[in-house]
Amino acid sequence: MESVEPRSSWTFVTHHARILAMILGDPETRLRDMAGTCRITERAAQAIVADLESAGYLTRSRRGRRNHYEVVPGTLFRHPAEGHHRIADLLQLLADLGARPGAAGDPPVNGDRHERDTQLTRGRRAQPGHATDPQVSPHVSGQ
Repeated sequence: MESVEPRSSWTFVTHHARILAMILGDPETRLRDMAGTCRITERAAQAIVADLESAGYLTRSRRGRRNHYEVVPGTLFRHPAEGHHRIADLLQLLADLGARPGAAGDPPVNGDRHERDTQLTRGRRAQPGHATDPQVSPHVSGQ
């Protein structure tokens, strides 16, 4: 039997769900951290937070120079097929999955926040084809 290539690179968990789970785990997480974990831009993470806030899944307030987020308890899934289920159940599952030390793609559980952030940044730069990859010249089109 011939192997079939996947049509696209999709996942079961959306960026919206990942970001909401991150906020539940750390209500003062930064947009930069959300973006890094989801491997999206800060602007995309900001748009997702705005989506979640306008849909009533979280609230945002300022505490000094930082945003503080709170997940609204009792919210339900948006799609009618799952509309009778609470979002908290999915978030608990994601929190349980993310609690495993050394899970793929997670920063190390030891070390300070700056060290973890630096390691995440290095990981993004090391990705083949990324604009900061030394093998990719930003001056050559078509790459």
